[in-house]
Amino acid sequence: MERKTRVVQDFLSHRTVTEELIGRIAEKHTDYKPTETSMSARELVTHMLYSFYQFARTAKEGNPEALKKKMEETETSLAELAQTYTEKTKELLESFTDEELDREIDLTNMFGQKVTAEQLLQFVIGHEIHHKGNLFVYVREMGHTDLPLYVKLR
Repeated sequence: MERKTRVVQDFLSHRTVTEELIGRIAEKHTDYKPTETSMSARELVTHMLYSFYQFARTAKEGNPEALKKKMEETETSLAELAQTYTEKTKELLESFTDEELDREIDLTNMFGQKVTAEQLLQFVIGHEIHHKGNLFVYVREMGHTDLPLYVKLR
């Protein structure tokens, strides 16, 4: 299997579940926080969607400066935002060449080391998994009990 295909499949196996969870968040619950110091549901979802896209752009461009671009605020629903960023991220991941996946990116200032683009993509998949666990807690706290498995196997 082609390396970029594996990355796309790994991404979608988790993002599909993330989108299902996001779809269960009613508009009236977007400000929900499980604790005072937690991100709101909207902040958490936005962080997950945009940070994955930004890290994927950084991996594609080989330039850590891509991480500094801020997301434009939007009034769209969380489900629409998820759909938009999932498609944008999927297209970006599908565009990688093996040479780009092998490119070393200097993230010493952020992570204390240089990593390949492929390692960075694996890191950000782990980041999504971590926050998806948070999202499961949020959605359960909102009263949902019929929830998906943490990953969709393809």
